[in-house]
Amino acid sequence: MKRKSLFKLIAVLMPFLVLIILEGALRLFGYGHDLAVFVEDPARTGYMVLNQHASKRYFANQKNATYGNAEPFRAKKTPGTFRIFVLGESTTIGYPYMNNGSFHRWLQYRLLQTFPERDFEVINLSLTAVNSYTVLDFGKAVLGYEPDAVLVYTGHNEYYGAMGVAATKGIGYSRILARCLMNLRGMRITQLIASLTDGVAALMSVNKLDLRENLMKRMASDQQIAFGSAAYNAGLDQYKENMNELADALRAKGVPLLISNLVSNEKDLKPFISIPEGKGKSADAHYQSGIDLYKQANYTGAKKEFVLAKELDALRFRAPEALNVMIKQIAQTHKGVTLVDARSLFEQHSTGGILGSETLLEHVHPNLAGYALLSEAFYQTLQKAKLLPVPANEMPFEILKKQMPITLVDSLKGAYEMMILKEGWPFNIPMPAAEKREKTEEEKLAGALVVKQISWRDAMARLQQHYAALKDTAQMLRVTEALALDDPLNTVHWDNAGKLSAALGWNRQAVGYFSKAFRMENSFERARMLFVLLLKMDQPEEALPYVTYAAAHNTTRFDLGGLQAFVQQQVEAKQQRR
Repeated sequence: MKRKSLFKLIAVLMPFLVLIILEGALRLFGYGHDLAVFVEDPARTGYMVLNQHASKRYFANQKNATYGNAEPFRAKKTPGTFRIFVLGESTTIGYPYMNNGSFHRWLQYRLLQTFPERDFEVINLSLTAVNSYTVLDFGKAVLGYEPDAVLVYTGHNEYYGAMGVAATKGIGYSRILARCLMNLRGMRITQLIASLTDGVAALMSVNKLDLRENLMKRMASDQQIAFGSAAYNAGLDQYKENMNELADALRAKGVPLLISNLVSNEKDLKPFISIPEGKGKSADAHYQSGIDLYKQANYTGAKKEFVLAKELDALRFRAPEALNVMIKQIAQTHKGVTLVDARSLFEQHSTGGILGSETLLEHVHPNLAGYALLSEAFYQTLQKAKLLPVPANEMPFEILKKQMPITLVDSLKGAYEMMILKEGWPFNIPMPAAEKREKTEEEKLAGALVVKQISWRDAMARLQQHYAALKDTAQMLRVTEALALDDPLNTVHWDNAGKLSAALGWNRQAVGYFSKAFRMENSFERARMLFVLLLKMDQPEEALPYVTYAAAHNTTRFDLGGLQAFVQQQVEAKQQRR
């Protein structure tokens, strides 16, 4: 009897044993991918970077999986560094300005200029076409890397994004099923099965997956989601539960969470899919009513109609108003969570407080002015939450907008990307006819970037050469600063930015760049540049440490001992005059 029971137990356990052996074998032979959020940076010992396979946990079709920024950071944070992680979706990553147009780069640059003596890390972990599931998982993952703050902007993809309620065809209605599916995708067996089934499906399917189609069309499998429907409410519930869980996880570790409300186009975007509401008035009817009231300068009435049109739009690429109410409630009910009121700031910069083309490119993605405003909203909130020191010389927002190193190539590339997006579904706006004229160097580089003929850094190198030939030092500096923001661990960029700033007579900025490079890697030459600039600015107290370092590490035939004594006398004289 005991033997019979044993055989039954073995029979039951045998399939699981086979699966475990197969899983182990697949891992042993290197099949599939580790889907952990972070991996060690192969280019730098002791650094971590976002795993470029992490998004595959969330996409049913792995060919739709998206890739984020590769922004390395030390596994063990350097003392004195203020580390910020940024989480979200395509708006948060900065689409279509995928390098320095994103709000986190605006914020990074402003912190650099306002606090040149401090080291800030602003690490963007956002991905295109994801939603609150990914934000929750990534938010939990950052807790092992000493964050000083986590910034979140997400909510537009709860329906059609990866693991959205429409994209998962009902699985998204259950967090248990959704979580189980995401965990299974981390197994090598599941990855093997998915690869085999996708391959068979591709061979048998009449309608092949066309990767040239924009991701919006590929992800929106269930196009219509009516206001108040079961799918509509499931999207709200999904967001609420995920964001509440994230807030609880960060609070438990004492990490401040700054979560922004959402902005989307109200005035300059006709509803994608208009279906009648209960009383018979459709999204299109409300939109037209909004247009009529706007023309009459009745902005209050127009705002109400435009928002109703957006709410009734059955193609839910714009977050419903209920999410902004929810975000406010999350900030009010969780300790350590602060609301970032980006929407109010956008409304202040829009005629009649109605969001449109002044700040937005299409349905949800800001233009450069909009990304600047989003950075301003987060910067103001960081100050309000007392997470930043009181600045001695703050960079004003108006100066930031003028000085932010976004090149003409970046701006043009974003414009070209947007024309391509709008040519496809659901916008279907024909591409403008090409102008018959010789293109500028910036236009050529932007065009090459859009069709992926060159990398962004190669484009910047060629742009730098172009401006050097024109002897345009200001534009050379702009490109160098752009490179430094994109590759902040490379001291060459900071050195070059310091030299170009000094050439333009911007000594304080030059000191900021050289001192950042010096903190990263001490050198005699950087110390020399710093003390020369600081003495020229009549700041012997700040110059003295660099003179002292240079004297101790002198690589020239000149005796710096006399200079050190002279600067010491200047410091003492200034102290006596106080």
